[in-house]
Amino acid sequence: MSHLQYYAYKGQGVKNRENFWYSQAVRLGDRIECAGQGGWNPETGVIEKQIIAEIDQAFANVERNLKDAGGKGWSQVFRVNSYHVLLDNKILDAMVRNFKKYMPDHQPIWTCVGVPCLAQEHMRVEIEVVAHDPQGAK
Repeated sequence: MSHLQYYAYKGQGVKNRENFWYSQAVRLGDRIECAGQGGWNPETGVIEKQIIAEIDQAFANVERNLKDAGGKGWSQVFRVNSYHVLLDNKILDAMVRNFKKYMPDHQPIWTCVGVPCLAQEHMRVEIEVVAHDPQGAK
């Protein structure tokens, strides 16, 4: 698949590419598909200790990832899949608050799944998205 353009943002994105052999995003014409983003510090990789802060950081990491791949950020997202080790109303409220913050002008499709564990030991949330970026594809 060498004809596709892959991305890994500076810091944790590059570390993940080197350590786990995957990219953070791929561009397919006018689409940007992003690997799941956790609530890690983008420079150090340390995961936020508080779950709400972890969710907020995961949203910020999605934004960083989309922009690194040439997109405009959450405003272009049309699909969200979120995976949660903990899933209750407090978690859902944090997700919705971030949706409203990052996408005030539209409501994407969303699949929200509870899972027993995620890839990194202390991760409790992972968010993957697909964005439509017609201008960036030109």
